[in-house]
Amino acid sequence: MLSWEERRSLVKIANLYYNDGWTQEQIAKKLGVSRPVISKSLQKAREHKIIEIFIKDETVHTVNLEKKLEEHFGLEDAIVVPISGQTPDVVKLSVAQAGAYYLSKNIKKAKKIGISWGTTLEALVQEYPYEMKKNITIFPLEGGLGRKKVEIHSNQLAYELAKRLGGTCSYLYAPAMAESSELRERLMKMDDINAVLQEAATVDIALVGLSNPYVQSTLEDIGYLNQNDLEQLRQLGVVGDMGFRFFDLNGNPVNSSFNKKVIGISLEQLRNIKKVIGVVSGAHKAESVLASLKGNYINVLVLDEQIATELLYASE
Repeated sequence: MLSWEERRSLVKIANLYYNDGWTQEQIAKKLGVSRPVISKSLQKAREHKIIEIFIKDETVHTVNLEKKLEEHFGLEDAIVVPISGQTPDVVKLSVAQAGAYYLSKNIKKAKKIGISWGTTLEALVQEYPYEMKKNITIFPLEGGLGRKKVEIHSNQLAYELAKRLGGTCSYLYAPAMAESSELRERLMKMDDINAVLQEAATVDIALVGLSNPYVQSTLEDIGYLNQNDLEQLRQLGVVGDMGFRFFDLNGNPVNSSFNKKVIGISLEQLRNIKKVIGVVSGAHKAESVLASLKGNYINVLVLDEQIATELLYASE
């Protein structure tokens, strides 16, 4: 019995080879594997009846969505998870599993990984398999102190992911959002905090979640934002955030009072990281994801089928 990830991979390879006319060498280069691996995958697809005269699998729909997303938005990779009438919690778990699988297959040369915060990334870390990669260090991309939902803070996720990888992690001993911009400036000048943020800005791979601050907002649930704050963000044209950094409809950073209190890497620093993997579920985040793509912050996107469809529809 093939896992969903295996079936998706086989369908993607078969689609590129038979429908798009790619050579095995071209497919191998795109996926970062050797040509014999592609040859064996095509054989395995035939054995499991995915390939007959045509590509036969319900996953072909999501693979086609992936191709359209990659071409339209210039993404390095897109991984679309089918929803099949599932509940939001099950969809989030499926997206997290897909994200964990993608990371495990693309982590070979990485020495430094950065991770943001949130419930989707928490699920991804929980789904990540235990491995032994001693020469790897995990860095939080922003601070995270407090008593509410500690399990989704960046520091905690860095620790948990490092434990699963058999590596080490650094901690950012600061809140994600200081009480004032003056306090933030003082904290940012501390050697320990500054050193971790400098490392976080130069990681090989960054894992980020995306949020719609107005709908099902974890920021509001934890208490970082209240209704007055949300109204201020609306007036500023904010449509989404990554790592407590707010941006507008075109992906431009919004210079709000909140941004001046955040202790973490900036959106510009995030944009300069070679591989940024966005992991997101929930149709209410579609506008936020589209804006982040316009801002060129993400080059790998793991998402559910509904968001993928809405992204392509909105960008037509």
